[in-house]
Amino acid sequence: MAYKGQKVQKVMVQPINLIFRYLQNRSRVQVWLYDQVNLRVEGHIIGFDEYMNLVLDEAEEVHLKKHTRKPIGRVMLKGDNITLIQNVVTAEPDDE
Repeated sequence: MAYKGQKVQKVMVQPINLIFRYLQNRSRVQVWLYDQVNLRVEGHIIGFDEYMNLVLDEAEEVHLKKHTRKPIGRVMLKGDNITLIQNVVTAEPDDE
């Protein structure tokens, strides 16, 4: 790919590297579950393996239809049940 005479090389990010970055930064993530479209799990990744099994701390079940959250503590999710992992940006209250 050329841009104004310069070649731009894109580097592919491996999924395992992104999960590791979430673990290092202690980012809060939301996990979409396979076959559970109205239920998601949020928490901080504290461990994972090559099968994408995740250990989440301070986890919560997020029910989309009921608009409720249920704290579930520390939980392990099998990689088979994970459809998507995304970073959750928490809104901080504005200082007035």
